[in-house]
Amino acid sequence: MRVKETARIGLTKFPALPRTVPFLLSAALLVASGFAISVMGQETQPQKPAATKRTVNGRDPFRKYEPAPPVVKRIAGQTMIPSIQDRIALYKAQKQAAMNARMQAPKPTTALLLSEIQVVGITRSPRGYAAIIEATPIKLSYVVHPGEPFYDGQLVAIEDNRLVFRHETVFTDGRRDRQVEYKPLRQPTQVNSMTTAPANPPVAAAQP
Repeated sequence: MRVKETARIGLTKFPALPRTVPFLLSAALLVASGFAISVMGQETQPQKPAATKRTVNGRDPFRKYEPAPPVVKRIAGQTMIPSIQDRIALYKAQKQAAMNARMQAPKPTTALLLSEIQVVGITRSPRGYAAIIEATPIKLSYVVHPGEPFYDGQLVAIEDNRLVFRHETVFTDGRRDRQVEYKPLRQPTQVNSMTTAPANPPVAAAQP
């Protein structure tokens, strides 16, 4: 009898646990294991640094330098000015047509803009004053006299230290604007003064 009573007392000290406790414990273990896996996954993935593009003075340092093409200033409503290559091609075609027709060929300066020339020197010839100009786009020099035509003007006079041009602007509506423009004699730079000029520099006369 005492053995049975002892067994009953022992059972009363440790009452049976509710059935929902094991289910809650297993759910808590699953949540904890999932959180640990997500944390480990985030730690194993390396963070990629953001790609940055370096520029030097607004230019990509890994790209080959390309000089900017010369810009010809245009006025609103002005007709389109062809490129130097197109103007040279037009001059060659006009020269060939004049030769076939046995007429006077146009001057080479007709392919040049006034903004594309520099006055290299001024001399006196039997015809009066003459000037040596350089066409900056093609690096060629020509001897010109008053009355020499250009693509957008004409040489009017040659003074001691400058040339006087009549600059003409043609608009799309057919209107023409003529203004006086001066070209001073180019001043020698430090590099040019240190360079020895050849005895007979190649100069092409602007004659047919």
